[in-house]
Amino acid sequence: MVIISVRKLREFWQQAGREDAEQALRAWYDLVEQEDWSGPADVKRFDRKASFVGERVVFNIRGNRYRLIVLVLYDCRTVLIRWIGTHAEYDKLIE
Repeated sequence: MVIISVRKLREFWQQAGREDAEQALRAWYDLVEQEDWSGPADVKRFDRKASFVGERVVFNIRGNRYRLIVLVLYDCRTVLIRWIGTHAEYDKLIE
């Protein structure tokens, strides 16, 4: 998969107090980059804890401390990073 944009991930882990997300986000990026998802079933095979909210996919990062929201464009094998934050920030986001 092509992932757009790693910059959002980097900016997140460079924030004070969020440095612990770097290794997990890099690992997620490296793994997803090797994938070839043609639909939601492929995402679930990759991560059974991933959840779908409308068109978006939510991944738990670093033991569910962080949430990563992406939009997957299956037809062009592209993942768009939409949002990353703590679990508490995610809860406020969806309220």
